[in-house]
Amino acid sequence: MEKEYVQSSNIEAVGYDKDTETLRVWFLNGSVYDYTGVGQLEYEALRDAPSVGSYLHQNIKGQYPYEKVD
Repeated sequence: MEKEYVQSSNIEAVGYDKDTETLRVWFLNGSVYDYTGVGQLEYEALRDAPSVGSYLHQNIKGQYPYEKVD
């Protein structure tokens, strides 16, 4: 999955697989999480948000299943 680097105090990059509707988030602390069932428009809104961290917290976390990637 291709990384798209973002301006954030908490998030390094985001990526998206449209075939599986999986959003991947790389955090600056080294953690990586996959969120499933995320539509492409939702991904683009996250990527382009003025505050990527705030958008993730308000619109992705708690709304989509997720798992930590090793």
